[in-house]
Parts: sequence; C-alpha cells; structure tokens
Amino acid sequence: MKSYFEKMTDLGSELKKGRIRWMTWDGDDNTKNIEDAEAQINEAVNQVKNAGFPTEKINARGEMTVWQRLEYLVDPGTWNPLHTLFNPLANDEGTTNVIDGLGKISGKWAVIIGFDNKVMAGAWLPGQSENILRATDLSKRLNIPLVWLVNCSGAKLPEQEKFYANRRGAGTPFFRHAELAQLGVPVLAGIYGTNPAGGGYQGISPAVLFAHKNCNIAVGGAGIVSGMAPKGYFDQETAEILIEKTKQFKSKPPGSVKIHYDETGFFRYVYEEEQGVLDGLKAYMKEMPAYHPRFYRVAEPKDPRFSVEELYRLLPLEPKKVYDFDEILARLVDGSEHMEFRPGYGPEIYTGLCKIDGFLVGCIGNRQGYLGKEYPEYADYPGIGGKLYRQGLIKMNEFVTLCGRDRVPVIWFQDTSGIDVGDLAEKAELLGLGQSLIYSIQQTDVPMMLVVLRKGSAAAHYVMGGPTANRHNAFTLGTVATEISVMHGETAAVATYARRLVKEKEAGRPLDPVIESMNQMAREYHEKSRPIFCAKTGLVDEIVAMKDLRNYLVAFTGAAYQNPKSICPHHQMILPRSIKG
Repeated sequence: MKSYFEKMTDLGSELKKGRIRWMTWDGDDNTKNIEDAEAQINEAVNQVKNAGFPTEKINARGEMTVWQRLEYLVDPGTWNPLHTLFNPLANDEGTTNVIDGLGKISGKWAVIIGFDNKVMAGAWLPGQSENILRATDLSKRLNIPLVWLVNCSGAKLPEQEKFYANRRGAGTPFFRHAELAQLGVPVLAGIYGTNPAGGGYQGISPAVLFAHKNCNIAVGGAGIVSGMAPKGYFDQETAEILIEKTKQFKSKPPGSVKIHYDETGFFRYVYEEEQGVLDGLKAYMKEMPAYHPRFYRVAEPKDPRFSVEELYRLLPLEPKKVYDFDEILARLVDGSEHMEFRPGYGPEIYTGLCKIDGFLVGCIGNRQGYLGKEYPEYADYPGIGGKLYRQGLIKMNEFVTLCGRDRVPVIWFQDTSGIDVGDLAEKAELLGLGQSLIYSIQQTDVPMMLVVLRKGSAAAHYVMGGPTANRHNAFTLGTVATEISVMHGETAAVATYARRLVKEKEAGRPLDPVIESMNQMAREYHEKSRPIFCAKTGLVDEIVAMKDLRNYLVAFTGAAYQNPKSICPHHQMILPRSIKG
C-alpha cells in the first residue's frame, strides 16, 4: 500500500513573518501567555513531586523514592505521566499518592504505576482507588502490561470512610488485577517496604512478584495483630498488653521474605539491592508479547515538517479567538501529511488518516470560524465552527465506523461549543445523530484518545470521543487553554436567570441582586472549568505542555499497535480506498 501511505497529501503551511505580525496585531502575545500558564501548571506538578519527606531523608534510610525507581526503570525519553494533579477529594497531602503513566521498559510500552513512598510510606489516601482504576483500565484498553512499584503502608485510617468500601472502593483494584489476568494482560509487581492489609493485597494480586529483601506483604500489620482482642474499650491494663505485643511484632513484622519466599513461594524472585528488583522487571518486559513495529507501520517514521513549538502561536489561549485546526494538526503528525475523508462535506469537522511514528491513525477535530451562509443546509442562520451540525455528525459516524472496520486507532481533538439547537436542528435529527455517533464509537472496539485543545462543552464533549466512552477512551489530555463545562458560564447564567429578570422587571423591583447572582454563577463556572480544576477532578488525565503533545500521541499510537487484539491487513482496508475514490 505504498501508493497510499508512503507519501500522503501535504497539510498546513509555513508560518511567515507577515502572518506572525498579523497574529499579534492587537498586541496580544499568545506565546508568552501560554508559557506563563504552563509555568503555573509546572509549579503545581512540582508541589506533587515534592510532597512528603525530602528525597535525601528517604535515601538516608537506604531506600529509593518512587521517582528514582521510575527513572531507573523506564527507557529514557519515553515517560508520559498521567493523573499527576488528580486529587478529587482535595487531600491535604495534595495527591492521591499514586504516580502513573505510559512508558517503555526494555523497549516495550507498559502502564507503570507506583505509590509515593515519601508520603505516609505510600498509604492509601482518598481518591487513590479511582486513580488506580484509571491506570488498570488503560492497561486493559491498550492490551499492554501493567507494571507496579508497590510500597504501601496500608490506609490512612482517620479518613478510611472516604475510600475503604463502596462499588469503586479501595478493594476494587484487586478485582481489576484478576480481570486483567483473565484477559491475558500481564501484571508485574516490584515490591518494597512494609505492605500490610491493603498493601498486602496490592502486593499479592499481580501475576509475578519481584521482592526486595527487606519487604513484606501481609493480611494485617503489627498494629492489627497487637490489637486483636480489645475489651470494647481501653484502659491501663489493655495499654500495657498492647505495648508488649507491639514491641514483639515491631522487631519481626509478619509476611517477610522468609515467609513468602522460603515458605509460601509467593515471591518469585528476591533481590539484595533495590535496583535488582527493577532489573528483574526489565528482564521480564523483554519477553512480553509484542509485535515488531514493522508489522503495523505503513511508512518510515517522520517528524512533522513544521515545529511543534509553533503551536504556541497557532492555538489562541483566548477561547473566542478563531484559528485553523488544520495548521495545528500539521504540527503533530508525521511529515505534516494526511488523507482527508470527505473534504467539503460537514466543514465544521476535520476527519482524515494521518501517521504517527509511522503508524496509521484516524484524526477527528473541530474546525473554527465562519462556515458560509449556505451552511448548515437546513437553517437560515450561518454556521460557526466549534458547533456540530447534521453533515459533520454524519461524517464522524461514517469515519469512526470505517476506522473500526479497518482497526485504526482514533485520536480526537475537541474545541467544541456543543451541538446546534432549536426546532430546525431537531428536524435535522441532530439528537439522533449524536446518539448514533455514540453507537458508532461503541461498536468499533478500537483504542481512542482525546485532546481537549480548548473547549469541551455540552453533549458534544460526550460524543466526540470523550472520557465517558469508557471502553474506548484510553486517556484524555488537556492544555492550558482547556475549559470543560456543560455550557459557558455566561450562557448558564442566562439560562438560569433570564425569566427571573423578566419577573423582577415587571414587578418593579431592582435588578441588581439578580445581576450579581448571574455574575457569581459565571465566575464559578469559570473557576470550575479551568485546567487545574479539570486535572484535579479527573475531567482530563493530564495537562500537557504544547511542545509535549506529540510525545503523548506517539506513546498512545505505539502502545495501541504493540499487541492489538485484532488485525486488518493493510491491503484489505476500505477507508483509504474510500478516500481515494
């Protein structure tokens, strides 16, 4: 299929000086504004990395931190962190205590996850199980190994009611590990430190266990064993008994290497040095099932013809400013080349085949700006990019269906204000076409990822590959320009208070209190749709700097093609032929 894929049609154009001057004609320095906003994100990320004890204190104990273990384990330049700022229950520690992301180990992609042993020795914190589920789901969706760095002292007991039980509580990841085992997805665990109770199950539930000589895993820790027979209250006599029992178990915690290597054999390997555990994981990862990239690549990998740094000029931070989506895409895909699907039809939407690191992907994105007075064809008002109309929805349905048929992973780029509304839109069947797109996504069974470039609004955020497509959306990225909400705050204030304004006016009462409420609602919407809020609450899985976006696209695509569950031979694909005609 060289004639289709080796050299596709050029996409985008060079940024010339005159064009750059036009882009900054009003004095707005978009590059500086984005860099300043990314600096704020970096500051928040550094706070998470520096949470808990300093690295020097952990090293003084003869231990590595989770960050040092990751650096040793992961192939250089392949780490793509996820959920760094995720903290949905606003823990005082500023983290869920889970560090995870996509990276290569010994040349193979894996989902890598560990507990931050600087913070309460890796204890469970509120929100942690939800964080772990996102990582296990990612491993399942991409069909790649899950590699654990277990170091978990149990639960933060004073807040146990926030995470212990419930349908997605702290025990759920153990069932997820069993589910991955059923599906044939390997789960490996390097185990360090003391891991009682939940930490013990976190250690035992993976498939192959690599233990450091000083680690232990146990149903319960020394504290629980010491307090097994309380009277129902505590007194001086009970306290003295507890002191003696605790001293005994402090010197010899249950579930050591002597028990679980020499007796039970749960630990497959034991290592003297911390690095030895990581070397053991690396050795196993070399043997993991994976296709050589040449099996699926359609062309040699190429960098884009245009610098990814130009995204800092091309994507306006201001949400109402118009830009050219095709120019954004040209800075992200191999050779800045593409094969566009149905150009001219449904002009508010781009659909096309592109290459990432030599692999074929389907790309879908919102185009911006005025669409012409004849569009949408069913209405007497002009179409504006970012909104979805009948043709765009039909085109996405067709494209997604063909990607599923040809087993091509899909990358979505959202900057949408929603789906067109009103009786004309209803007559044009937009409600049904939106749900049809959900059905089309569901039946593809191919991995998808989403980049919310700026706005993710209304039902369009769902139907355009949003994270609600749980079985397909591997992860969702945001930028510093990302805003996610059911509608813009000003629109919400109008929807909520317009009739109240009429009522107050007709009654002759002052409007100021209602106006203040409207402004308050608009401010709250703004604050609760900003990038850091989206990352903390899990609306996106990571806020990514513009210059790093392509790295995540490469990681997603490489992982999706590493060991896919089904194959469409290149010469049997229909989508490229449908484009060529």
